[in-house]
Parts: sequence; C-alpha cells; structure tokens
Amino acid sequence: MGILENKARARLFYKYLSKVYDRINPFIWTEEMRAEALDLLDLEPDMAVLDVGCGTGFATEGLLQRVDEVYALDQSEHQLEQAYRKFGKRGPPVHFHRGDAERLPFATNTFDVVWSSGSIEYWPDPVRTLREFRRVLKPGGQVLVVGPNYPDHVLTQKLADAIMLFYDEYEADRMFKTAGFEDVRHKFMGPSYEPDVAITTIGRAPE
Repeated sequence: MGILENKARARLFYKYLSKVYDRINPFIWTEEMRAEALDLLDLEPDMAVLDVGCGTGFATEGLLQRVDEVYALDQSEHQLEQAYRKFGKRGPPVHFHRGDAERLPFATNTFDVVWSSGSIEYWPDPVRTLREFRRVLKPGGQVLVVGPNYPDHVLTQKLADAIMLFYDEYEADRMFKTAGFEDVRHKFMGPSYEPDVAITTIGRAPE
C-alpha cells in the first residue's frame, strides 16, 4: 500500500496541495480530458449526480455543463474551502458534503450517476468504496471513475507503488466487477504529452 493510501496522510497532503492545486491540475487533468470523460456518460439535465472526491471542483464544474445540480463530497476541508469560493458553500447548484468515500452519507438508490476523478488512488480499499458507490446508485445507474494508469517501466512502477494506487485495465475490470458493476469498459486518456496517463472506467449498477 502506498504512503498516500492512508486517509490521514492524504488529508495532510491536500492541506498543502490545495493552495496550488488549481494551478497544477490543468497540466495533468485537462478540460479536454474532462469533456472526453463526460461524453462517456448518458447525462440528462435533471439527473441526480454525485461527485466523490470533488476537490476544488474541477470535475463539478464540468458536470454542471451537463446537469442542473451536483452533490459533491470530499474528505479534505482545505480542498472544499477552495471549492466554496467558486460555487458558494450551500447549493444549489452544488450541494457540498465533507465525508468519506467508503461511508457515503446518502441513502441507498439515490443517484443516477456517481463520478469520481483523481480520488481512487487514495482509497485504502477500492472494492469496498466501489460497492458503496453501487449502494447509492439507482438500479441501472452509471459509475465513472478516473484514476492513474499503471506505468510501463519497472522503476516508475516501483515509485508509483510506493506512493499510491496505480492500476491497469485488467485490475480495473476486476475491481469493478467484484464490486458488482455490469457493462464495465475502460478508456485511456491524457494530455498530449502523455496520452495514456489516466484510465477511465465506466459501468452500470444492476437493474
């Protein structure tokens, strides 16, 4: 397990990263990538959508281009403070919650879509968290998760494994199917200088 696959260490990490996150993030997780991921979903304006690990609200902003309201959750109070400055602390259009992805503070069968980008790499138990996503999804609801693709070279693999979760499409397939999702598929994406840096997985909750 990587050093940041620990909730306390991840919170501390983002306490400092939140100060510069919006300046760094566009070089790694671009608007083009966000739009490409959004196109993978069947979104309608009135859908109930949850953004898990919303951070400073970059993905939330993209989701609001497609839907009327978004529920957004993050464990880092420092990341959320940045998001509040953009959207306000209390919705609509964004309903913020501080909480844990493994224990979502929402009722079963609440959402049409659960989105999470740049969060799975910090989860101590990804399958448990994905099961929690399935719990809050309505039957037939969609899940989309963007995470870091496993590097090709041995040295970078060792570094990646020491820091956080990196995984390939075979491991993603296993995790999502073990969590109970159907119609699981994957798409690699990234900025022009590293087009396969991220792996986006989508699936559906059983009907």
